[in-house]
Amino acid sequence: MARLQDNRSRVGKRGEDIAAKFLCGRGHTVLARNWRSGHLEVDIISEAADGIHFVEVKSRVFPTEAEPEENVGFLKRRRMVAAAGKWLKLNGREDAECIFDVVSVVFDEGTYRLDYFGNAFIPVFV
Repeated sequence: MARLQDNRSRVGKRGEDIAAKFLCGRGHTVLARNWRSGHLEVDIISEAADGIHFVEVKSRVFPTEAEPEENVGFLKRRRMVAAAGKWLKLNGREDAECIFDVVSVVFDEGTYRLDYFGNAFIPVFV
């Protein structure tokens, strides 16, 4: 079981590295990676001309049962919004425009497919 977890960690780290490089290529500046505060966590926080991006990276190895981005459900979105609020407050950026993105990386025999879902969801505050 530990070996499976190690492989998942390697796949996740590699996917995050690829996603960060992709975002930088689109003009983003990475502000934080794997930012955590208590149970809240964001894979990548970056800044671009349009605002602060809070990015969830989903990495999988082909074949997959579902597309990785489909695994960013209601609870994950809610935690991302809470994490974004906390990060913005801690960094004095409460007035910044927030964008929530998802990057999906699927590895297949030495290659990979990256899909970027900019503005993947609009937070709903209740």
